Amino acid sequence: MEVNKAGLDSGEDAGNEQPWAPNSWRQKAVAQDVSYPDAAAVDAAAAALSALPPLVTSWEIERLRAEVAQAQEGKRFLLQGGDCAETLADCRPELIANKLKILLQMSLVLVHGLKKPVTRVGRFAGQYAKPRSSATETRGGVTLPSYYGDLVNRAGFSAAERTPDPMLLVSGYQHAALTLNFIRSLVDGGFADLHHPEYWNLSFFSHASLSGRMREMYERMTANLADGLRFMEALGERTVDDLTRVEFFTSHEGLNLHYESAQTRRVPRRAGWYNLSTHLPWMGERTRQLSGAHAEYFRGIRNPVGVKVGPTASSGELAGLCKLLNPENEAGKIILIARMGAGQVRRVLPGLLAGVRESGQRVLWMCDPMHGNNLITGRGVKTRSFAAILDELHGACDVHGAEGVVLGGVHFELTGEDVTECIGGAAGVTEDDLSTNYVSLCDPRLNYQQALEMAFALAGRGVDGGRRG
Repeated sequence: MEVNKAGLDSGEDAGNEQPWAPNSWRQKAVAQDVSYPDAAAVDAAAAALSALPPLVTSWEIERLRAEVAQAQEGKRFLLQGGDCAETLADCRPELIANKLKILLQMSLVLVHGLKKPVTRVGRFAGQYAKPRSSATETRGGVTLPSYYGDLVNRAGFSAAERTPDPMLLVSGYQHAALTLNFIRSLVDGGFADLHHPEYWNLSFFSHASLSGRMREMYERMTANLADGLRFMEALGERTVDDLTRVEFFTSHEGLNLHYESAQTRRVPRRAGWYNLSTHLPWMGERTRQLSGAHAEYFRGIRNPVGVKVGPTASSGELAGLCKLLNPENEAGKIILIARMGAGQVRRVLPGLLAGVRESGQRVLWMCDPMHGNNLITGRGVKTRSFAAILDELHGACDVHGAEGVVLGGVHFELTGEDVTECIGGAAGVTEDDLSTNYVSLCDPRLNYQQALEMAFALAGRGVDGGRRG
């Protein structure tokens, strides 16, 4: 078992003049820092976490790195999706199963349409922390700390609920462990057997809002899917059940460095340090400063590392960050997740792609068409437009094709539930419908129908991009 404890003793310096350790980030400025009232309680919670078993293994992480390396070469596609922010209360079997179901269905649509294997990465089993644009929130003249996710404090608007609680770090770990245990049990038990037609509910494609051309394309793809499954089985020694029962990898934003560093360890017979709380941690747009604490922490771990990239980024900044995080320029290490917004993607992304390519850094580019397309309705409700999300996705495909850079994945905030948080799509969600089932505590998510429709749109479009000779 990989149970070596994290400590303060130095590890590899990762090409930096300063020695690295799991807690060397404490010497840097921490963006999105949490003001805990009791430092000793934070240290006690981190010590408790460091003594608990890991949630994932180093060999799973290395397998994901190998698959990311394949995606960098255009030989594989990475589908990343899940909740904006998990809650501890949502650690329920039906909600977890529905998230797996939509990711499975989307991945099979993409396999069929893109003609390449798909790696499934869920935003779950640890996505309990959320960055905020303001450290405080004011209601009715009362100002309290903002809600930073269930890993930090609670959503209710009272002083007791909004005070950061270090023991939530342990509760987050416990709920992540329960979630992972259930996911592994489902996958091992045959949940990913997509031969059964009851796993598919495509009735919404008959919705009147779909054009005749789109409906015909969807129906043709759906009809061909069953034939494709049988064809794949006939070709290989393994059944499609074997081929599609690849494990789910987990991911979350590595926002709270107390949580991340407590589960960062050396493991037997491998060099380096691994964050064993997740397979794929990422840095957000607000925490990727080159001289900041998050970059310091992320440069020392062996996990593949994601970096959210917004329209204010420069190619020089990204090249420098990639060099810091991956000084040996290893394949499968760096994932740049572009979140430009539909109005910016065609203008800003070409220069970023070209600059990083010219720097020689090996990266996987993904498209996150969600986070740059937030809008507020006239009634003050935060939502996103399906049309804008799809437009950014098409824009990313156009730009990658023009620049000759592989687009190797997509990153969605989605749920397997029938929520009404994003407007548009074949489901026909309008602004008036948002109050019907708006349950997200942070950002709006694609619902089941919108997420599956997005997969069909991407599969029908194909993915442009490739290395120039």
